This record gives sequence, C-alpha cells and structure tokens, in this order.
Amino acid sequence: MSIERLQQQISFIMEIDKLKTILRKSYITDRSRAENDAEHSWHLAVMAVILLEHANTEKIDILKIIKMVLIHDIVEIDAGDTFAYDDAGHTDKYERELAAADRIFDLLPEDQGQELKALWEEFEQRESPESQFAAAIDRLAPMLLNYYTEGHTWKQNGITSDRVIAYNRHINDGSTVLWEYAQQFIDDAVQKGYLKKGE
Repeated sequence: MSIERLQQQISFIMEIDKLKTILRKSYITDRSRAENDAEHSWHLAVMAVILLEHANTEKIDILKIIKMVLIHDIVEIDAGDTFAYDDAGHTDKYERELAAADRIFDLLPEDQGQELKALWEEFEQRESPESQFAAAIDRLAPMLLNYYTEGHTWKQNGITSDRVIAYNRHINDGSTVLWEYAQQFIDDAVQKGYLKKGE
C-alpha cells in the first residue's frame, strides 16, 4: 500500500465534505431549510436503486449510475449550484464546472481521478443509457420536492408550468414512465395552485 496514494484519497474525501455546505434552491419536505448537494446526491443514489425498473433500457449498469449521481455535483464545490431556471447562469455553467472537475478530481490518484472525471463527463453528455437515467432522476428529484412543498421554489421564483416541462422533458430519454408520471403531477400542481400555468 502506498501512503502517498492513501493520502491523496483522504484529501479528496475531506475536500468533498464541502458539498454539505452547497445549498440548493429546493427545500426539504418539512420546509424548514434548503436541501444541500450532499443530501441531493444521496437521495438520487437511493432513487436509482428503487426506480431502476422504470429505466428505458434493460440490463443497465446500476453501479455506474450510483457512481454518477454521487459525484455529479462535486464540481459545485467550486462552481456553485446553478438554479435550473437561471438562463444567464447556464451560459458559462459547463466551463465553470469543467474547471472545478479538473481541480477536484485531480486530488485523487490519477487512475481514480480519470475514472470519476470520465463519469462526470458522461453524465453531462447524456448519451449513454446510464447517464440518461441518472439525468432523469436528477431532474425528477427537485420536481418532487417542489410538489411536496406545495410549489415552494416554483412560487418563490415565479416559475410556470411550461418552463418546468421544457427544462425537464429529457427525463423521457431515461424513462418514459417517469416522464409520464412527472407530467401528471405537474398538471396536478397547476390545479392545486402550487405552480402557475404557462403559455
């Protein structure tokens, strides 16, 4: 065992503790506070296990999906959380996050750093069945939190149903079942006054 390799791994592990301090716009269901990125990542990992049967592709690699969802937001330690509906923030989002990926994953031994960075890139590109499913649950999770907090973040930011549909429609690439379900609770949210109807 190399002490240097172990120290690099520990440095990375302690660096990602900062993920617990990155607050998202979504509120937890008791509405007491904002969710943080570490909680979001953990929730996605559990969702991946529970909802895997609804993926569009059979024989999908669950370990790869879990790895993706656990590391996909690590870059926000440097880049910050970009709100889904912040159009200006999305203009340089990838560049900010790529610089963060380079710095943070480089803390690891080279082989592990390259593996995690490749998984992060794969998640961002949304081309493989695993990344499409991972991205689907990544979009579904905040929608569920919005619904179960009676539209907390939607209302706070004046978000309308057409914007929710447009931003989240690629859920369908990973799971048609989850996208059909999401559309049903978007309609229900509009009817209940949690979400304003769009154009």
